[in-house]
Amino acid sequence: MSQPILFMILLLIVAAFYLPALISVIRRHEGQEAAAALLGAYAVIAMGLTAVEALWRGGRLQAEPLLISDLQIYGALLLAVILLILTLEFTRRRIGTWLTIGLLWGAAIAAILSNILQVGEVVWTNGAITLPRERLAPALSALGWFVFTVGGLVIVRASHARSRQPLLRNRLNYWVAVFLLIFVNDILLIAGRQIPGNPLRVMAAGMAAYIIATHNPPDLRVIARRVLTYIITTVLIVAFYMVGFSASQTVFRALPNFNPMLVGAGIALLLSFIFTPLLALVRRMVDKWFHVGELHPTKTLHAYSQQISNILDMQKLANVAVGLIIDALGLTRGFLFLVDTEHDSERGRVYNIRAVRNPGERQIQILSLSEDNPLVRHFLQNQTPLLQYDLDLLPAYRDVSDTARGWFQHLEAEVYLPIFSKREWIGLLALGAKISGNRYTEEDLVTLSTLANQTAVALENARLVENLIQLNNELRQAYRDLDKAKRDLERLDQTKSDFISIASHELRTPLTTMIGYTEMLIEDRSLPEMAHEMLLGIAKSTRRLHEIVDSMFDIAQIDTRSLQLHLIPVDTAVIVKDVALKLEKTIRERRQTLSIEIPPLPKIKADPNLLEKLFQHLLNNAIKFTPDNGQIKITGRKVTAPSGDMTNGGIEIIVSDTGVGVDPQAREIIFSKFYQPGDLSKHSTSKTRFKGSGAGLGLALSKGIVEVHGGRIWVESPGYDEVNFPGSHFHVALPLSKDESMAGTEVNFRIP
Repeated sequence: MSQPILFMILLLIVAAFYLPALISVIRRHEGQEAAAALLGAYAVIAMGLTAVEALWRGGRLQAEPLLISDLQIYGALLLAVILLILTLEFTRRRIGTWLTIGLLWGAAIAAILSNILQVGEVVWTNGAITLPRERLAPALSALGWFVFTVGGLVIVRASHARSRQPLLRNRLNYWVAVFLLIFVNDILLIAGRQIPGNPLRVMAAGMAAYIIATHNPPDLRVIARRVLTYIITTVLIVAFYMVGFSASQTVFRALPNFNPMLVGAGIALLLSFIFTPLLALVRRMVDKWFHVGELHPTKTLHAYSQQISNILDMQKLANVAVGLIIDALGLTRGFLFLVDTEHDSERGRVYNIRAVRNPGERQIQILSLSEDNPLVRHFLQNQTPLLQYDLDLLPAYRDVSDTARGWFQHLEAEVYLPIFSKREWIGLLALGAKISGNRYTEEDLVTLSTLANQTAVALENARLVENLIQLNNELRQAYRDLDKAKRDLERLDQTKSDFISIASHELRTPLTTMIGYTEMLIEDRSLPEMAHEMLLGIAKSTRRLHEIVDSMFDIAQIDTRSLQLHLIPVDTAVIVKDVALKLEKTIRERRQTLSIEIPPLPKIKADPNLLEKLFQHLLNNAIKFTPDNGQIKITGRKVTAPSGDMTNGGIEIIVSDTGVGVDPQAREIIFSKFYQPGDLSKHSTSKTRFKGSGAGLGLALSKGIVEVHGGRIWVESPGYDEVNFPGSHFHVALPLSKDESMAGTEVNFRIP
């Protein structure tokens, strides 16, 4: 095989090395689709140029060397434009301006090649140097290559300078290496010293493919540190060996048993002993040059655990925990956040992230994230650190809202570590960049995750204490509010009592006058029949109003404890019967049945007028809340055993009905003044109509009358039901005194 053919095959093999870049287009990193496509175009064009060169050098393509050289220069310009646009796309910058410049530059070269402007054979000359028209296009292409290559390098360095993220800066450092390889390769090409096959361009394309396909490539600083460490160590060992061997030759050569091999073996043995400490010494020296701090995970974890374990104050815990982490890793800033969980009817589970800040510090706005947020899904599912670099670039976080993204960017943090306790997300550590500018290593992230786990217990304890303090403050405020409400209610109740007292006093006199004059007019038979009927209506309403005023007056006296009792021996059964007879007409109108079954009961000392009002209110209440055709029953019994304040026993009267009943939650409130059950707007103004409205004083007055006699009143009912009518039982217990032994009358009475 001839040498040209062999050389062509070797160049075609070199061209095949562009295939990995093409494969990276197919297996491109998500989010870098456009950059991968541009790299594919770059690889295809570069591979085509290498193939043309291979065919020409192998004799399969007949062309002038100058033409092939110009073609390579044009290709270098085109590749420089593509690489610049690829860089702009990778760094997420606008490509419009540079793309326009590239198109205009290409149009200018095409115009020169076609000589549209009718330029002469000589474009420029000063006598010594001449620029012919046929060399203008290659010269302009070489100038364009320089502009676009340097422009791409400037864009990379500008992005590197603006970036706060060491991971992104590390990735951009690879692009610097790409441009340097391209620069050296094409400088040699333009200068006529081209390396056959342009292997440096192949290396640059492979490195660019690696950068695009790899989200987090190895740290170049780490690689440089390791390479430099081993180079320095190797040089020192070689120097030590050479100096030692030379010195031994000078010192021990005169000895009769001198053996160079034994001397070399001794020096090698000595080097084996000092290699490890020498390597450690060189590593520390190189780390100092690169401003790399040494982290001692075990020591850091032990010190961290000891100092935060007994802290229960949330602000102190945040200051100590974040301060220890900042000092251990040499960070610029750090924040501790609490995560509060709540349930929202629309968004489901919501996580509120709030900062733990001292009162004098600038407060950070609370961020609310729903459970379907990509950030929440990452923390809950993976429970691993999240880098700001990943949040900015990975497509998985593309759906993060602008509000949440801006909130995290405002922190100027670089890594976020979730804190979990019992599988519940309770906190978040946000840590800034290292002061040295270095990236977080895997060892750093593992150590920080362990610190976050240790923080969980202390944070949970501090949260419990904080919740207890907050609950205690809320209870104190509630007590203060309740006390204020109590005082307000007392004032309101006193105001109502004052109003009742004043109103009842002021209304009694005019009402008495109205009743007297009305009755006198009714007795006058000379008046027309219609006027007589009108006077009867006025008299009825006036008496009704007088009853209400009397009730208000009695309530006022009860409230002021000024109700005067005229105690005499009273037969309760007789009073109940008298009240029932007065209401017989109303009971018959409602077609209700009233039965009284009261055995002979001891007479009690009581005010008969007040007892009559008591049973009148209770019976009116039973009639009003029992439907038509309902049943009302009054029974009585003697209470022999001591009960409450009734040390001598007493009597109990029970008024039962088949009415709507009483809500269990309203068994006490129905005895309040002015209480009205149900919808007041639907009540009638009749005092005996079914569920008719009254003044709301009957049961309150009943309770006052019973209690002023030393007794007790209560109600028993399954509940309130306007369909099934469960009914109610009102119990009145009145005490006996020591000398009350006279039996009363037995009453068995029924209406109708």
